[in-house]
Amino acid sequence: MDGNGRWARQRGLPRTEGHVRGHYVLREIVQAASDFGIKILTVYAFSTENWRRPKEETETLMHLFAEGARQETPDMIKNGVKMMVSGRLSSLPGIARDALMEAMRATAGGDKIILNLAINYGGRAEIVDAASAIARRVAAGKLSPDEIDEELFSQHLYRPELPDPDLLIRTAGEMRVSNFLLWEIAYSEIHVTPVLWPDFTKEDLARAIIDYQQRVRKFGGVADTQEGL
Repeated sequence: MDGNGRWARQRGLPRTEGHVRGHYVLREIVQAASDFGIKILTVYAFSTENWRRPKEETETLMHLFAEGARQETPDMIKNGVKMMVSGRLSSLPGIARDALMEAMRATAGGDKIILNLAINYGGRAEIVDAASAIARRVAAGKLSPDEIDEELFSQHLYRPELPDPDLLIRTAGEMRVSNFLLWEIAYSEIHVTPVLWPDFTKEDLARAIIDYQQRVRKFGGVADTQEGL
């Protein structure tokens, strides 16, 4: 969800105001995604590298996560949203960690859409954590190195119950993956839009989906078309 800071700067506002606006946009996009029949929406809310930002900004974000989780829980329950978190949740400040965990507990029965928040998340950190978990099993004699394959590795990621994403949307014109779901997006389609996240609308989401629908997904094979037969 890129562009919050630029959106605020263009309006002469503090960067934190961009994050506040971004929160309201997320609420609208979750509802739009559900309306479109999307079953899983993962959003990159805070990376492991974002701790390098000014303390005021990171503290504001942590309070936004806590306040947002508490405020949005009743509506998430009402709208069938099941909230999850991917990342090093245990390392978050207590105010954010506790609110997020309570929201996950309260929305566990949601059956319309899964909202997976990547918070204190890094793709490299996820891979390292998975490798460490596997190494501990090997060291304990519970797993043979010969048993390690892609499927087993995937089972040790933060959210092994979620499938790999079909589509990755980059807002604000960013042309990089920024350490996001590095293992999971191996064959995801990528849609880049110049729209800053606080300006992102249901129509922008629809355009991304239409773009995706026009892609031919080969997963390393040959396209199932007349040209490929």
